[in-house]
Amino acid sequence: MRAWQFTEVGKPLTLNEVSAPSPAADELVVHVRAAGLCHSDVGFLDGTLTPLLPFRPITLGHEIAGTVSAVGSGVTRFTVGQRVVIPAAIEGPGTSKNGGFADEVVALERLVVALPDGVPFDQAAAATDAGLTSYHAVSVQGQVSAGSRVGIIGLGGLGSLGAQTALALGARLFVAEKNQRVHDFARSLGAERVADDIIDFAGENLDVVVDFAGFGTTTDGAIRSVRRGGRIVQVGLGRARAEIDLQALTLNEVELVGSQAGTKEDCAAVLDLVADGKLSSRITEIGFEEIADGIGRLQRGEVIGRLVATFG
Repeated sequence: MRAWQFTEVGKPLTLNEVSAPSPAADELVVHVRAAGLCHSDVGFLDGTLTPLLPFRPITLGHEIAGTVSAVGSGVTRFTVGQRVVIPAAIEGPGTSKNGGFADEVVALERLVVALPDGVPFDQAAAATDAGLTSYHAVSVQGQVSAGSRVGIIGLGGLGSLGAQTALALGARLFVAEKNQRVHDFARSLGAERVADDIIDFAGENLDVVVDFAGFGTTTDGAIRSVRRGGRIVQVGLGRARAEIDLQALTLNEVELVGSQAGTKEDCAAVLDLVADGKLSSRITEIGFEEIADGIGRLQRGEVIGRLVATFG
């Protein structure tokens, strides 16, 4: 079968012919229908995240949706032909083992989630990483609920999904995004106010601010903008370090918590939101043959939203 594989830092993915996988007792094989391209894939190629990869050549692709083509003898929850996704995980395909930039991929049964009818494969693939990361930040770490006043910093691929998640939970939305070209998009989602900087919402009594940018100044601005006893959820890592106002943090009893990825349960919740029409990724579709070029487009910053290869 075909597989796009990482071989060496600084070199593009190589299209190779490899053996089709066979499942162990607790595994299943998925016929890939859609695979999302991620900035983590760029990090694997440029050396930033390469130490996470246990061997090479390795097939990348950790945002996977498809149908079950074979099951191991111990698999009980899935059957051949069933629609499924594989949520992004360090121990999963595309990081610890061969991934979804291939015709087929094998995964542990416990990592796989059923895909509801009506959810397109491209939207499903995007939900496995960006979707669950945003949902986990807003719903779990942010504890957002109906009536919460929520500030979102950064309306990129993650931020737009975080904004939709907040609205789906019944929150009131305030968006801070320095790129004014997406302000109208923020309003179309349902934002009450849109501004260049989160500090512009200092008088809005925000309960939660989710920082999807993480450029240091954004974290500090969030601390100075949230209400007394409010919560900041840090997702973005635009900078490794931030200088923050400790007086504002301490005297206003502000909580600052981190949020990284999510769980299988988060992914299932995101898929339900997609099925209900409450959440949708901005997707650019490409073909299987374009995956290596697509990684280059991501690296050059040419992609708005999510890039998803559809095939199979």
